[in-house]
Amino acid sequence: MTKRDLVMRICNETGLHQQDVFEVVQRTLDYISEAVANGQTVELRNFGVFEVKTRRARVGRNPNQPEKDVPIPQRSVVKFKPGKEMREAVLKISPNGDHSEKE
Repeated sequence: MTKRDLVMRICNETGLHQQDVFEVVQRTLDYISEAVANGQTVELRNFGVFEVKTRRARVGRNPNQPEKDVPIPQRSVVKFKPGKEMREAVLKISPNGDHSEKE
């Protein structure tokens, strides 16, 4: 699903104008991105939590030259932890991609 798909679905279900819905969706995403970029945790109930984690520095290996060590510096990354409802819905998807209920 793309941002446009989301906007169109909301427009069709609510009858709101496409441009108005687009602006709300875009501002929501902008505010989430801004908060995460400032190191804040963003918690959306029944959806999930976005947070910044710091990965420690480590030594990696180049598969083409395994004898050479490649230093990987410490860096910040965004982590997403799905909410309970999303996690349970995803667990119902079978490994072969079928969206039927697990038995």
